[in-house]
Amino acid sequence: MQLTHYTSNFSKRKFPITVVGDHVTNAPNIGSLFRMCDAFGVEKLILCGDGITLGRKTAKTSRATEKVVPYEICESAISVIKSLKKDHYIIALEITNSSQPIHNFQFPKDQPIALVVGDENFGVSDAILEIADAVIHIDMFGHNSSMNVVQATNIAIYEITKQLL
Repeated sequence: MQLTHYTSNFSKRKFPITVVGDHVTNAPNIGSLFRMCDAFGVEKLILCGDGITLGRKTAKTSRATEKVVPYEICESAISVIKSLKKDHYIIALEITNSSQPIHNFQFPKDQPIALVVGDENFGVSDAILEIADAVIHIDMFGHNSSMNVVQATNIAIYEITKQLL
């Protein structure tokens, strides 16, 4: 028998993880980030960029998780990261010439983590990549060298929470 929201036996848990969207502005992606943050017990979601609003399209994909996931909307991602850097380990999810494969990366267990994910067209900004404590990527084996920001974030948060358990 398939379990429902009410009959599953998953225990609720919060992880010291903040997801920061660097100009992720597409409403369905934002809604899916809320849903993923709720599913994985992420402490907070910070959406950075111009003109980010939570409308009907966001709510449709979030399935009301924007009501339970703590979040902020800020204009400047670099300002948010500089502020978080005081007490968070900053990890950017981006493919670069020096990024490390996620499956080889050991996530810190002794301090909160801020995972920065970027806009699908431009990725995480160079300014954030320069000050991040680590830059990680997901190995891919097809023709394309990128994936949807939400799917990539799901994989990263799964790996982080798996290591933190």
